[in-house]
Amino acid sequence: MVQAVESVLVAGRGPMACAVIRACGRLGVKSVAVCSEAERDARHVRMADESVLLGPAPATESYLDERRLVEAARRTRVDAVLPVPPVLAGSARLAAAVAAAGLTWVGPDPEVLERLGGDGVEPASERGFLAWVTAEGLHHVTPVLRDRAGGTPRLSWTPPAGLGPLPAAARRLSEVGWRGLVTVGIDPDGELAEVAAGFSLDMAVLERAHGVDAVELSLRSAVGAGAGSRPDAEPAAPRAALAVQLRSTLPPGTAGRVTGPLPDRPPGREAGDTEVVAVSGYDPGDRLDGWYDALLATVSAAAPDTPTAAREATELLSGLPETGVPHDGAAVCEVLHRIAGALVPDPS
Repeated sequence: MVQAVESVLVAGRGPMACAVIRACGRLGVKSVAVCSEAERDARHVRMADESVLLGPAPATESYLDERRLVEAARRTRVDAVLPVPPVLAGSARLAAAVAAAGLTWVGPDPEVLERLGGDGVEPASERGFLAWVTAEGLHHVTPVLRDRAGGTPRLSWTPPAGLGPLPAAARRLSEVGWRGLVTVGIDPDGELAEVAAGFSLDMAVLERAHGVDAVELSLRSAVGAGAGSRPDAEPAAPRAALAVQLRSTLPPGTAGRVTGPLPDRPPGREAGDTEVVAVSGYDPGDRLDGWYDALLATVSAAAPDTPTAAREATELLSGLPETGVPHDGAAVCEVLHRIAGALVPDPS
């Protein structure tokens, strides 16, 4: 339990929602999942302590319907609403509706989102950084480089040489009232580009690099507990880390069925200086519905250096059995091979 938060409505679906629900279990926080009529038995629903049917399959009538999300939170009597994807976490309107309902919003205040992150867009810039923002400033600052295919986030990693000084505007995030997790893009001129809340692909990089739990950090911010309440808040030496998304390559709108196991490995199983964590959105037998973005699983790894982290992730992804649906694992492994060979783009 994180102070006053004993239960949360997890607003999201797929592997990211599964990761948040798993973290809630570790923290002793009750999780309530939401679903559409097409995903009544989805993995995130089965993992949660309770679930609520929002509405029809179209996301605009279920997962993205702010009125239905707030009503679901009221009906289940949760303490807080925890938005998962940036499209929800960056919604000033949803944040305001949650607050108006007398519930805790796990994210920046509506007014701050309106100024800095109200569009709910996940950063697309090749360079950026992650951080936990408290009243004391930025913590766990983690530079990232990003690989994208066709505009879709696919892989993020910590550059060996870092990214240099942060944009001056980035250090003012705390001053303007941003609280909680932040994913930031940096434009080619080194200035602040996109600013997003929520659990982007990149956030697993921060977790692996610093050995922290992003859900715990978010809940601490929501109840006003800053970095000063954590004696271990600033590890001395962050590890190199990366995160990968495994996606189905089925044509848009095409359904499928998962017949084999996808990567799924909770944190904390490995000893030594390397760690690999995987979160699947599906179990064998689950249906891939054509209504939604077919993100199958996420894999993140940490090691003493970036090439070693890439090799750890490659080992897990290149040994996948038949999954029943086509995916981009081979293409992702090509990028990982490039990183493992230390052919990392020069951030300058």
